[in-house]
Amino acid sequence: MEPISKTEFKSRALEILRNIEQSGEPRTITDHGRPTLEIKKLRQRQESPLKVLKGTVIKFEDATSPIVEDDWENA
Repeated sequence: MEPISKTEFKSRALEILRNIEQSGEPRTITDHGRPTLEIKKLRQRQESPLKVLKGTVIKFEDATSPIVEDDWENA
């Protein structure tokens, strides 16, 4: 979809937001012809947050030792 000015968005905001919600297509809002904002439909994950985070945490046996030899500078 083509960009829309702030002035036009202000007068037709509800209509534009409903259209974005239904179509899923983002709209760019301009200020004096320059793009300043993008409004898009929020896509929420259907998975449980615990499922999403599973396997992303590393267990550290010694919290003060470097993970790799080159991580810390020699003091």
